Amino acid sequence: MPRKPPHPGTPRKRIAELAQDGAISWGTHSLKERSPERGIDINDARRVLKIGEITGPIEPGLNAGEWKCKVVAKAEDRPRRIGVAVIVIQDRRLFIKTVEWEDK
Repeated sequence: MPRKPPHPGTPRKRIAELAQDGAISWGTHSLKERSPERGIDINDARRVLKIGEITGPIEPGLNAGEWKCKVVAKAEDRPRRIGVAVIVIQDRRLFIKTVEWEDK
């Protein structure tokens, strides 16, 4: 039976807390490929996780206790919005899957 996703406010608050604490892992795809290609650095992504809002669905991850979602916020120094695809793992850490511009 599929797990019911939490209300967006619950993971939103936890994502901000974990980002503030630095409990973040960066996937090779996000850190070495997409970040440089798109000009979105680690500080940009961290800021989005701290202040952004969840957009789109919250979906179960591959493992128990994981939730996938996208957090979006306006870039600090540009008139664009940044999206960070993140997996919340066991409510204890974040895994950044990718970063992207929302206004393609």
